[in-house]
Amino acid sequence: MDRKYRQSGYQDESPREKRDGGGPRPPRETPLGPKSPLMPARVTVGRCASCGTLLPKGFDPNGVCFRCGATFHSCKQCVHFDAAAHWECTEVIPARISPKDALNQCPLFAFRMSSERETTTSLTSRPDDPRKAFDNLFKK
Repeated sequence: MDRKYRQSGYQDESPREKRDGGGPRPPRETPLGPKSPLMPARVTVGRCASCGTLLPKGFDPNGVCFRCGATFHSCKQCVHFDAAAHWECTEVIPARISPKDALNQCPLFAFRMSSERETTTSLTSRPDDPRKAFDNLFKK
């Protein structure tokens, strides 16, 4: 007895023999190269931690948000802010600063900037007139 199981069909023929007659597999058709997606560029932007508004380039990090009025020089806007860290700061500070969204004079403050994909067109290239935008679609 050379087989463990006696059912008919068990190891009668290998799966390869069932599939393609026992011969070697045909080569796969390989594409000419990886498909390169047209990924948008990355830009470094600042956002308000309270309302998420995209801040314009050259904004004053000691000012306030033009949309919600939150102060920028606060713990919530800082690079070192971490809700899970001791006193909610990744740096060693002598005392807890509270409240986290109010103006403070922390010497370790650095405004949090993020790197995001640029998904919008610039305002200078956007036509002012909807009819002009429509005509630009079919321009030859």
